Amino acid sequence: MEFNVYTVAAFVLYAVVIIVIGIISFKRSKNMNDYFLGGRNLGSWTTAISAQASDMSGWLLMGLPGSILVGGLTQSWIAIGLFVGTYLNWLICASRLRKMSYAAGDAITIPEYFQKRFFSSSPVLRFVCAAIIFFFFLIYTASAFSSGAKLFNYVFGIDYTLALTIGALIIISYTFLGGFLAVCYTDVIQGMLMFAALIVVPLVIVFQTKDMGAVFDAAVANGSVPNNYLSFIHNPDGTLAITTIVSGLAWGLGYFGMPHILVRFMAIKSSDLIKKSRIIATVWVFVTLVAAALVGIFGMIFLNSPENAELLAKFNAINDNEKIFMFLSSSLLPALIAGIILSAILAAIMSTADSQLLVTSSAVTNDMFKLFKKNASDKTLMWISRGAVILVAVIAYFIAFDPNSSVMGLVSYAWAGFGAAFGPAMLLSLFWKKMTMPGAVAGIIAGGASVILWESIPVLSGTGVYSLLPAFFIALVAVVVVSLKTKVDGKKVDELFAKAKETKLD
Repeated sequence: MEFNVYTVAAFVLYAVVIIVIGIISFKRSKNMNDYFLGGRNLGSWTTAISAQASDMSGWLLMGLPGSILVGGLTQSWIAIGLFVGTYLNWLICASRLRKMSYAAGDAITIPEYFQKRFFSSSPVLRFVCAAIIFFFFLIYTASAFSSGAKLFNYVFGIDYTLALTIGALIIISYTFLGGFLAVCYTDVIQGMLMFAALIVVPLVIVFQTKDMGAVFDAAVANGSVPNNYLSFIHNPDGTLAITTIVSGLAWGLGYFGMPHILVRFMAIKSSDLIKKSRIIATVWVFVTLVAAALVGIFGMIFLNSPENAELLAKFNAINDNEKIFMFLSSSLLPALIAGIILSAILAAIMSTADSQLLVTSSAVTNDMFKLFKKNASDKTLMWISRGAVILVAVIAYFIAFDPNSSVMGLVSYAWAGFGAAFGPAMLLSLFWKKMTMPGAVAGIIAGGASVILWESIPVLSGTGVYSLLPAFFIALVAVVVVSLKTKVDGKKVDELFAKAKETKLD
Protein backbone atom coordinates (compact mmCIF):
# COMPACT_ATOMS: atom_id res chain seq x y z
CA MET A 1 0.00 0.00 0.00
CA GLU A 2 1.27 3.47 -0.85
CA PHE A 3 1.96 5.79 2.08
CA ASN A 4 -0.83 8.37 2.50
CA VAL A 5 -1.02 11.19 5.02
CA TYR A 6 -4.79 10.73 5.52
CA THR A 7 -4.36 7.10 6.42
CA VAL A 8 -1.63 8.00 8.91
CA ALA A 9 -3.85 10.70 10.42
CA ALA A 10 -6.70 8.22 10.99
CA PHE A 11 -4.37 5.76 12.73
CA VAL A 12 -2.75 8.42 14.93
CA LEU A 13 -6.11 9.86 15.97
CA TYR A 14 -7.40 6.41 16.87
CA ALA A 15 -4.30 5.56 18.93
CA VAL A 16 -4.49 8.89 20.83
CA VAL A 17 -8.16 8.34 21.74
CA ILE A 18 -7.41 4.85 23.08
CA ILE A 19 -4.46 6.01 25.21
CA VAL A 20 -6.49 8.94 26.63
CA ILE A 21 -9.15 6.46 27.76
CA GLY A 22 -6.40 4.48 29.49
CA ILE A 23 -5.22 7.59 31.35
CA ILE A 24 -8.76 8.47 32.47
CA SER A 25 -9.40 4.91 33.65
CA PHE A 26 -6.07 4.93 35.53
CA LYS A 27 -7.55 7.48 37.93
CA ARG A 28 -10.68 5.40 38.47
CA SER A 29 -8.92 2.08 39.25
CA LYS A 30 -8.44 2.36 43.00
CA ASN A 31 -8.31 -1.31 44.04
CA MET A 32 -8.01 -4.87 42.74
CA ASN A 33 -11.75 -5.23 42.13
CA ASP A 34 -11.69 -2.07 39.99
CA TYR A 35 -8.55 -3.05 38.10
CA PHE A 36 -9.67 -6.60 37.26
CA LEU A 37 -13.50 -6.39 37.20
CA GLY A 38 -14.30 -2.67 36.98
CA GLY A 39 -16.04 -2.88 40.36
CA ARG A 40 -18.58 -5.35 38.91
CA ASN A 41 -20.44 -2.39 37.44
CA LEU A 42 -20.68 -3.00 33.68
CA GLY A 43 -23.92 -2.33 31.80
CA SER A 44 -25.57 -4.48 29.12
CA TRP A 45 -24.01 -2.82 26.08
CA THR A 46 -20.53 -2.58 27.57
CA THR A 47 -20.58 -6.20 28.71
CA ALA A 48 -21.92 -7.55 25.41
CA ILE A 49 -19.73 -5.60 23.00
CA SER A 50 -16.65 -5.89 25.20
CA ALA A 51 -17.05 -9.66 25.55
CA GLN A 52 -17.39 -10.22 21.82
CA ALA A 53 -14.80 -7.66 20.74
CA SER A 54 -12.27 -9.26 23.09
CA ASP A 55 -13.16 -12.61 21.50
CA MET A 56 -12.98 -11.56 17.83
CA SER A 57 -9.35 -10.54 17.47
CA GLY A 58 -7.36 -9.73 14.34
CA TRP A 59 -8.26 -13.16 13.00
CA LEU A 60 -11.84 -11.93 12.33
CA LEU A 61 -10.60 -9.41 9.77
CA MET A 62 -7.49 -11.30 8.68
CA GLY A 63 -7.45 -15.02 9.50
CA LEU A 64 -11.09 -15.89 8.74
CA PRO A 65 -11.45 -13.96 5.45
CA GLY A 66 -8.06 -15.31 4.33
CA SER A 67 -9.05 -18.87 5.21
CA ILE A 68 -12.35 -18.60 3.31
CA LEU A 69 -10.65 -16.86 0.37
CA VAL A 70 -8.47 -19.96 -0.12
CA GLY A 71 -10.70 -22.78 1.14
CA GLY A 72 -14.16 -21.64 0.07
CA LEU A 73 -17.42 -21.83 1.99
CA THR A 74 -16.55 -25.01 3.86
CA GLN A 75 -14.25 -22.86 5.99
CA SER A 76 -17.32 -20.92 7.13
CA TRP A 77 -18.20 -23.83 9.46
CA ILE A 78 -15.76 -22.19 11.87
CA ALA A 79 -17.99 -19.11 11.85
CA ILE A 80 -21.11 -21.26 12.33
CA GLY A 81 -19.51 -23.05 15.27
CA LEU A 82 -18.49 -19.75 16.85
CA PHE A 83 -21.98 -18.28 16.44
CA VAL A 84 -23.64 -21.27 18.12
CA GLY A 85 -20.99 -21.30 20.85
CA THR A 86 -21.48 -17.59 21.54
CA TYR A 87 -25.22 -17.95 22.02
CA LEU A 88 -24.95 -21.05 24.23
CA ASN A 89 -22.22 -19.50 26.38
CA TRP A 90 -24.41 -16.48 27.12
CA LEU A 91 -27.47 -18.68 27.63
CA ILE A 92 -25.89 -21.35 29.84
CA CYS A 93 -22.94 -19.76 31.64
CA ALA A 94 -23.37 -16.00 31.93
CA SER A 95 -26.02 -15.57 34.63
CA ARG A 96 -24.94 -18.67 36.52
CA LEU A 97 -21.28 -17.62 36.65
CA ARG A 98 -22.16 -14.06 37.71
CA LYS A 99 -24.10 -15.37 40.69
CA MET A 100 -21.79 -18.27 41.55
CA SER A 101 -18.61 -16.18 41.48
CA TYR A 102 -20.23 -13.63 43.79
CA ALA A 103 -21.64 -16.30 46.11
CA ALA A 104 -18.25 -18.04 46.22
CA GLY A 105 -16.54 -15.30 48.21
CA ASP A 106 -16.76 -12.57 45.54
CA ALA A 107 -14.08 -14.22 43.38
CA ILE A 108 -12.50 -11.82 40.86
CA THR A 109 -10.55 -14.24 38.64
CA ILE A 110 -11.35 -17.64 37.13
CA PRO A 111 -8.68 -19.49 39.19
CA GLU A 112 -9.95 -17.82 42.39
CA TYR A 113 -13.51 -18.81 41.48
CA PHE A 114 -12.49 -22.45 41.10
CA GLN A 115 -10.67 -22.49 44.45
CA LYS A 116 -13.57 -20.92 46.32
CA ARG A 117 -16.13 -23.04 44.49
CA PHE A 118 -14.46 -26.14 45.97
CA PHE A 119 -13.80 -24.62 49.43
CA SER A 120 -10.10 -25.37 49.15
CA SER A 121 -7.26 -23.73 51.05
CA SER A 122 -4.73 -25.52 48.86
CA PRO A 123 -3.03 -23.35 46.22
CA VAL A 124 -2.75 -26.26 43.77
CA LEU A 125 -5.89 -25.58 41.74
CA ARG A 126 -5.29 -21.84 41.46
CA PHE A 127 -1.67 -22.35 40.51
CA VAL A 128 -2.55 -24.93 37.82
CA CYS A 129 -5.19 -22.56 36.39
CA ALA A 130 -2.79 -19.63 36.42
CA ALA A 131 -0.09 -21.67 34.68
CA ILE A 132 -2.52 -22.74 31.93
CA ILE A 133 -3.66 -19.12 31.48
CA PHE A 134 -0.07 -17.88 31.34
CA PHE A 135 1.04 -20.45 28.74
CA PHE A 136 -1.86 -20.26 26.29
CA PHE A 137 -2.35 -16.51 26.56
CA LEU A 138 1.29 -16.03 25.57
CA ILE A 139 0.43 -17.71 22.27
CA TYR A 140 -2.89 -15.89 21.94
CA THR A 141 -1.31 -12.49 22.64
CA ALA A 142 1.45 -13.30 20.17
CA SER A 143 -1.23 -13.81 17.49
CA ALA A 144 -2.57 -10.31 18.20
CA PHE A 145 0.90 -8.80 18.05
CA SER A 146 1.56 -10.62 14.78
CA SER A 147 -1.70 -9.21 13.36
CA GLY A 148 -0.67 -5.72 14.40
CA ALA A 149 2.76 -6.08 12.85
CA LYS A 150 1.27 -7.22 9.54
CA LEU A 151 -1.12 -4.29 9.63
CA PHE A 152 1.54 -1.62 10.25
CA ASN A 153 3.88 -3.31 7.80
CA TYR A 154 1.20 -3.16 5.11
CA VAL A 155 -0.14 0.33 5.78
CA PHE A 156 3.13 2.16 6.40
CA GLY A 157 5.54 -0.07 4.51
CA ILE A 158 7.84 -0.27 7.53
CA ASP A 159 10.00 -3.19 8.65
CA TYR A 160 8.05 -6.03 10.33
CA THR A 161 10.08 -5.78 13.56
CA LEU A 162 9.47 -2.04 13.88
CA ALA A 163 5.79 -2.58 13.07
CA LEU A 164 5.59 -5.26 15.77
CA THR A 165 7.21 -2.92 18.30
CA ILE A 166 4.84 -0.01 17.60
CA GLY A 167 1.72 -2.16 17.88
CA ALA A 168 2.89 -3.80 21.11
CA LEU A 169 3.71 -0.44 22.73
CA ILE A 170 0.25 1.00 21.98
CA ILE A 171 -1.52 -2.04 23.44
CA ILE A 172 0.70 -2.21 26.52
CA SER A 173 0.31 1.49 27.32
CA TYR A 174 -3.44 1.67 27.92
CA THR A 175 -3.73 -1.84 29.42
CA PHE A 176 -0.92 -0.95 31.84
CA LEU A 177 -2.61 2.30 32.83
CA GLY A 178 -6.33 1.64 32.94
CA GLY A 179 -6.90 -2.01 33.67
CA PHE A 180 -10.35 -3.55 33.17
CA LEU A 181 -12.26 -0.27 32.78
CA ALA A 182 -9.96 0.97 30.04
CA VAL A 183 -10.10 -2.41 28.31
CA CYS A 184 -13.92 -2.57 28.39
CA TYR A 185 -14.56 1.03 27.36
CA THR A 186 -12.11 0.82 24.48
CA ASP A 187 -13.58 -2.54 23.50
CA VAL A 188 -16.96 -0.88 22.94
CA ILE A 189 -15.41 1.68 20.59
CA GLN A 190 -13.38 -1.02 18.89
CA GLY A 191 -16.32 -3.40 18.62
CA MET A 192 -18.50 -0.83 16.88
CA LEU A 193 -15.67 0.14 14.53
CA MET A 194 -15.12 -3.52 13.61
CA PHE A 195 -18.87 -3.91 13.03
CA ALA A 196 -19.03 -0.93 10.66
CA ALA A 197 -15.88 -1.84 8.75
CA LEU A 198 -16.97 -5.42 8.11
CA ILE A 199 -20.27 -4.21 6.67
CA VAL A 200 -18.75 -1.52 4.47
CA VAL A 201 -16.13 -3.60 2.63
CA PRO A 202 -18.44 -6.36 1.23
CA LEU A 203 -20.97 -3.72 0.17
CA VAL A 204 -18.30 -1.75 -1.69
CA ILE A 205 -17.19 -4.94 -3.48
CA VAL A 206 -20.76 -5.59 -4.63
CA PHE A 207 -21.11 -2.04 -5.97
CA GLN A 208 -17.76 -2.33 -7.76
CA THR A 209 -18.62 -5.64 -9.49
CA LYS A 210 -21.17 -5.41 -12.30
CA ASP A 211 -22.37 -9.04 -12.35
CA MET A 212 -20.90 -11.21 -9.59
CA GLY A 213 -22.68 -14.33 -10.79
CA ALA A 214 -21.29 -14.06 -14.31
CA VAL A 215 -17.79 -13.27 -13.02
CA PHE A 216 -17.89 -16.31 -10.74
CA ASP A 217 -19.10 -18.64 -13.49
CA ALA A 218 -16.37 -17.41 -15.83
CA ALA A 219 -13.69 -17.86 -13.13
CA VAL A 220 -14.88 -21.44 -12.51
CA ALA A 221 -14.92 -22.15 -16.26
CA ASN A 222 -11.32 -21.02 -16.74
CA GLY A 223 -10.09 -22.81 -13.60
CA SER A 224 -9.27 -19.68 -11.55
CA VAL A 225 -11.81 -20.72 -8.90
CA PRO A 226 -12.53 -24.35 -7.83
CA ASN A 227 -15.86 -25.79 -8.95
CA ASN A 228 -16.99 -26.51 -5.37
CA TYR A 229 -15.86 -23.15 -4.00
CA LEU A 230 -19.37 -22.19 -2.82
CA SER A 231 -20.27 -25.62 -1.44
CA PHE A 232 -20.88 -25.99 2.31
CA ILE A 233 -20.29 -29.75 2.30
CA HIS A 234 -17.52 -30.30 -0.26
CA ASN A 235 -13.89 -29.27 -0.19
CA PRO A 236 -12.58 -27.37 -3.24
CA ASP A 237 -11.15 -30.68 -4.55
CA GLY A 238 -14.65 -32.26 -4.51
CA THR A 239 -14.24 -34.51 -1.45
CA LEU A 240 -16.81 -34.50 1.35
CA ALA A 241 -15.74 -32.00 4.02
CA ILE A 242 -16.70 -34.13 7.05
CA THR A 243 -13.54 -33.36 9.01
CA THR A 244 -13.73 -29.68 8.11
CA ILE A 245 -17.37 -29.45 9.22
CA VAL A 246 -16.87 -31.27 12.52
CA SER A 247 -13.70 -29.35 13.34
CA GLY A 248 -15.32 -26.05 12.42
CA LEU A 249 -18.30 -26.67 14.69
CA ALA A 250 -15.91 -27.73 17.47
CA TRP A 251 -14.68 -24.13 17.71
CA GLY A 252 -17.94 -23.35 19.49
CA LEU A 253 -16.89 -25.52 22.45
CA GLY A 254 -14.03 -23.13 23.12
CA TYR A 255 -16.28 -20.39 24.47
CA PHE A 256 -17.01 -22.23 27.70
CA GLY A 257 -13.34 -22.00 28.67
CA MET A 258 -12.25 -18.52 27.52
CA PRO A 259 -11.09 -16.59 30.63
CA HIS A 260 -11.20 -13.17 28.92
CA ILE A 261 -14.86 -13.74 27.95
CA LEU A 262 -16.00 -15.46 31.15
CA VAL A 263 -14.60 -12.63 33.26
CA ARG A 264 -17.06 -10.25 31.52
CA PHE A 265 -19.91 -12.36 32.87
CA MET A 266 -18.46 -11.96 36.35
CA ALA A 267 -18.23 -8.17 35.94
CA ILE A 268 -21.75 -7.28 34.77
CA LYS A 269 -23.65 -5.06 37.19
CA SER A 270 -26.62 -7.42 37.54
CA SER A 271 -27.51 -10.87 36.28
CA ASP A 272 -30.86 -9.35 35.23
CA LEU A 273 -29.03 -7.45 32.47
CA ILE A 274 -27.67 -10.62 30.87
CA LYS A 275 -30.67 -11.36 28.65
CA LYS A 276 -30.32 -7.97 26.96
CA SER A 277 -26.54 -8.47 26.70
CA ARG A 278 -27.09 -11.90 25.11
CA ILE A 279 -29.27 -10.42 22.38
CA ILE A 280 -26.78 -7.61 21.65
CA ALA A 281 -23.81 -10.00 21.62
CA THR A 282 -25.54 -12.59 19.42
CA VAL A 283 -26.57 -10.01 16.81
CA TRP A 284 -23.08 -8.47 16.80
CA VAL A 285 -21.42 -11.85 16.33
CA PHE A 286 -23.83 -12.99 13.60
CA VAL A 287 -23.37 -9.85 11.51
CA THR A 288 -19.58 -9.68 11.87
CA LEU A 289 -19.01 -13.36 11.12
CA VAL A 290 -21.25 -13.28 8.03
CA ALA A 291 -19.55 -10.09 6.83
CA ALA A 292 -16.06 -11.56 7.38
CA ALA A 293 -17.03 -14.64 5.35
CA LEU A 294 -18.37 -12.42 2.57
CA VAL A 295 -15.07 -10.50 2.46
CA GLY A 296 -13.34 -13.77 1.56
CA ILE A 297 -15.96 -14.97 -0.94
CA PHE A 298 -16.63 -11.61 -2.60
CA GLY A 299 -12.92 -10.84 -2.58
CA MET A 300 -12.16 -13.97 -4.57
CA ILE A 301 -14.87 -13.18 -7.13
CA PHE A 302 -13.90 -9.50 -7.39
CA LEU A 303 -10.20 -10.19 -7.96
CA ASN A 304 -11.01 -12.73 -10.69
CA SER A 305 -13.02 -10.23 -12.68
CA PRO A 306 -11.24 -9.59 -16.04
CA GLU A 307 -11.04 -5.83 -15.46
CA ASN A 308 -9.26 -6.42 -12.12
CA ALA A 309 -6.34 -8.44 -13.50
CA GLU A 310 -3.87 -5.78 -12.37
CA LEU A 311 -5.27 -5.79 -8.81
CA LEU A 312 -5.08 -9.60 -8.72
CA ALA A 313 -1.41 -9.45 -9.73
CA LYS A 314 -0.71 -6.91 -6.97
CA PHE A 315 -2.48 -9.06 -4.36
CA ASN A 316 -0.64 -12.20 -5.45
CA ALA A 317 2.64 -10.29 -5.09
CA ILE A 318 1.85 -9.70 -1.41
CA ASN A 319 1.88 -13.50 -0.94
CA ASP A 320 -0.26 -13.42 2.20
CA ASN A 321 -3.97 -14.32 1.97
CA GLU A 322 -4.59 -12.96 5.47
CA LYS A 323 -4.13 -9.43 4.09
CA ILE A 324 -7.19 -9.63 1.80
CA PHE A 325 -9.28 -7.26 3.98
CA MET A 326 -6.45 -4.71 4.08
CA PHE A 327 -5.88 -4.99 0.34
CA LEU A 328 -9.51 -4.53 -0.61
CA SER A 329 -9.98 -1.61 1.80
CA SER A 330 -6.95 0.28 0.54
CA SER A 331 -7.71 -0.50 -3.12
CA LEU A 332 -11.41 0.39 -3.21
CA LEU A 333 -11.87 3.23 -0.71
CA PRO A 334 -10.67 6.86 -0.50
CA ALA A 335 -7.51 7.24 1.60
CA LEU A 336 -9.16 8.76 4.70
CA ILE A 337 -12.02 6.23 4.72
CA ALA A 338 -9.53 3.43 4.11
CA GLY A 339 -7.52 4.65 7.09
CA ILE A 340 -10.60 4.53 9.32
CA ILE A 341 -11.57 1.07 8.02
CA LEU A 342 -8.03 -0.24 8.49
CA SER A 343 -8.12 1.14 12.03
CA ALA A 344 -10.81 -1.50 12.61
CA ILE A 345 -8.10 -4.15 12.28
CA LEU A 346 -6.08 -2.34 14.91
CA ALA A 347 -9.29 -2.21 16.99
CA ALA A 348 -9.79 -5.97 16.62
CA ILE A 349 -6.19 -6.64 17.61
CA MET A 350 -6.28 -4.31 20.61
CA SER A 351 -9.67 -5.48 21.89
CA THR A 352 -8.33 -9.00 22.32
CA ALA A 353 -4.70 -8.40 23.23
CA ASP A 354 -5.57 -5.99 26.05
CA SER A 355 -8.02 -8.48 27.57
CA GLN A 356 -5.50 -11.29 27.31
CA LEU A 357 -2.78 -9.22 28.95
CA LEU A 358 -5.12 -8.21 31.76
CA VAL A 359 -6.39 -11.73 32.48
CA THR A 360 -2.85 -13.09 32.41
CA SER A 361 -1.58 -10.38 34.75
CA SER A 362 -4.49 -11.10 37.11
CA ALA A 363 -3.51 -14.79 37.14
CA VAL A 364 0.13 -13.95 37.87
CA THR A 365 -0.78 -11.47 40.61
CA ASN A 366 -3.93 -12.80 42.25
CA ASP A 367 -3.32 -16.52 41.72
CA MET A 368 0.47 -16.80 41.99
CA PHE A 369 2.07 -13.82 43.76
CA LYS A 370 -0.73 -13.42 46.30
CA LEU A 371 -0.40 -17.06 47.37
CA PHE A 372 3.04 -16.26 48.72
CA LYS A 373 2.36 -12.66 49.80
CA LYS A 374 -1.09 -12.93 51.33
CA ASN A 375 -0.95 -9.59 53.16
CA ALA A 376 0.11 -7.52 50.14
CA SER A 377 -1.86 -4.28 49.80
CA ASP A 378 -4.13 -3.56 46.84
CA LYS A 379 -1.75 -0.85 45.71
CA THR A 380 1.18 -3.29 45.68
CA LEU A 381 -0.86 -5.94 43.85
CA MET A 382 -1.99 -3.45 41.21
CA TRP A 383 1.61 -2.48 40.46
CA ILE A 384 2.64 -6.14 40.37
CA SER A 385 -0.19 -6.63 37.87
CA ARG A 386 1.06 -3.80 35.72
CA GLY A 387 4.53 -5.32 35.81
CA ALA A 388 3.03 -8.66 34.75
CA VAL A 389 1.39 -6.93 31.76
CA ILE A 390 4.83 -5.84 30.57
CA LEU A 391 6.40 -9.27 31.26
CA VAL A 392 3.75 -11.17 29.30
CA ALA A 393 3.84 -8.64 26.48
CA VAL A 394 7.60 -8.92 26.12
CA ILE A 395 7.50 -12.73 25.90
CA ALA A 396 4.59 -12.62 23.42
CA TYR A 397 6.53 -10.03 21.43
CA PHE A 398 9.37 -12.48 20.85
CA ILE A 399 6.97 -15.34 20.01
CA ALA A 400 5.47 -13.10 17.29
CA PHE A 401 8.88 -12.20 15.88
CA ASP A 402 8.49 -14.48 12.83
CA PRO A 403 6.93 -12.41 9.99
CA ASN A 404 5.67 -15.63 8.36
CA SER A 405 3.68 -16.76 11.40
CA SER A 406 0.01 -17.51 10.73
CA VAL A 407 -2.48 -15.47 12.75
CA MET A 408 -5.12 -18.18 12.34
CA GLY A 409 -2.67 -20.91 13.38
CA LEU A 410 -1.68 -19.15 16.61
CA VAL A 411 -5.30 -18.36 17.51
CA SER A 412 -6.39 -21.93 16.76
CA TYR A 413 -3.79 -23.37 19.16
CA ALA A 414 -4.60 -21.04 22.05
CA TRP A 415 -8.37 -21.33 21.54
CA ALA A 416 -8.16 -25.11 21.74
CA GLY A 417 -5.98 -24.95 24.86
CA PHE A 418 -8.39 -22.76 26.81
CA GLY A 419 -11.52 -24.47 25.55
CA ALA A 420 -10.32 -27.93 26.54
CA ALA A 421 -8.65 -26.96 29.82
CA PHE A 422 -11.39 -24.78 31.31
CA GLY A 423 -14.56 -25.54 29.31
CA PRO A 424 -15.61 -28.86 30.88
CA ALA A 425 -14.48 -27.79 34.35
CA MET A 426 -16.41 -24.51 34.14
CA LEU A 427 -19.64 -26.09 32.87
CA LEU A 428 -19.68 -28.85 35.45
CA SER A 429 -18.68 -26.52 38.31
CA LEU A 430 -21.75 -24.40 37.64
CA PHE A 431 -24.28 -27.23 37.47
CA TRP A 432 -22.92 -30.47 38.97
CA LYS A 433 -22.86 -30.61 42.76
CA LYS A 434 -20.77 -33.80 42.92
CA MET A 435 -17.79 -32.26 41.16
CA THR A 436 -14.67 -32.11 43.37
CA MET A 437 -11.44 -30.15 43.43
CA PRO A 438 -9.32 -33.19 42.39
CA GLY A 439 -11.76 -33.66 39.50
CA ALA A 440 -11.30 -30.03 38.44
CA VAL A 441 -7.51 -30.31 38.58
CA ALA A 442 -7.57 -33.57 36.60
CA GLY A 443 -9.83 -32.10 33.92
CA ILE A 444 -7.88 -28.87 33.53
CA ILE A 445 -4.54 -30.66 33.22
CA ALA A 446 -5.94 -33.38 30.94
CA GLY A 447 -7.56 -30.82 28.62
CA GLY A 448 -4.52 -28.57 28.29
CA ALA A 449 -2.07 -31.47 27.95
CA SER A 450 -4.24 -33.20 25.33
CA VAL A 451 -4.18 -30.13 23.10
CA ILE A 452 -0.40 -29.81 23.38
CA LEU A 453 0.10 -33.50 22.58
CA TRP A 454 -2.40 -33.51 19.70
CA GLU A 455 -0.76 -30.48 18.11
CA SER A 456 2.74 -31.90 18.65
CA ILE A 457 2.29 -35.45 17.34
CA PRO A 458 2.20 -35.50 13.50
CA VAL A 459 0.04 -38.64 13.33
CA LEU A 460 -2.70 -36.90 15.34
CA SER A 461 -2.43 -33.37 13.96
CA GLY A 462 -2.26 -34.84 10.46
CA THR A 463 -5.81 -36.21 10.76
CA GLY A 464 -7.16 -32.68 10.24
CA VAL A 465 -9.38 -33.01 13.33
CA TYR A 466 -9.22 -29.85 15.43
CA SER A 467 -7.43 -30.67 18.70
CA LEU A 468 -10.14 -28.96 20.77
CA LEU A 469 -12.68 -31.68 19.94
CA PRO A 470 -10.90 -34.76 21.35
CA ALA A 471 -9.23 -32.77 24.15
CA PHE A 472 -12.56 -31.34 25.36
CA PHE A 473 -14.09 -34.79 25.81
CA ILE A 474 -10.93 -36.21 27.36
CA ALA A 475 -11.08 -33.41 29.94
CA LEU A 476 -14.81 -33.98 30.49
CA VAL A 477 -14.24 -37.67 31.21
CA ALA A 478 -11.33 -36.84 33.53
CA VAL A 479 -13.47 -34.45 35.60
CA VAL A 480 -16.34 -36.93 35.95
CA VAL A 481 -14.22 -40.03 36.70
CA VAL A 482 -11.98 -38.39 39.29
CA SER A 483 -14.89 -36.53 40.93
CA LEU A 484 -16.87 -39.76 41.34
CA LYS A 485 -13.87 -41.38 43.03
CA THR A 486 -13.30 -38.52 45.48
CA LYS A 487 -15.46 -37.02 48.20
CA VAL A 488 -17.41 -33.79 48.24
CA ASP A 489 -18.81 -31.86 51.21
CA GLY A 490 -22.46 -32.07 50.20
CA LYS A 491 -23.69 -29.65 52.86
CA LYS A 492 -21.31 -26.85 51.82
CA VAL A 493 -22.08 -27.38 48.14
CA ASP A 494 -25.83 -27.26 48.77
CA GLU A 495 -25.41 -24.02 50.72
CA LEU A 496 -23.31 -22.47 47.92
CA PHE A 497 -25.80 -23.38 45.21
CA ALA A 498 -28.70 -22.13 47.35
CA LYS A 499 -26.87 -18.85 48.03
CA ALA A 500 -26.17 -18.39 44.29
CA LYS A 501 -29.81 -19.05 43.45
CA GLU A 502 -31.07 -16.54 46.03
CA THR A 503 -28.49 -13.86 45.21
CA LYS A 504 -30.12 -10.57 44.19
CA LEU A 505 -27.71 -8.09 42.66
CA ASP A 506 -28.45 -4.40 42.12
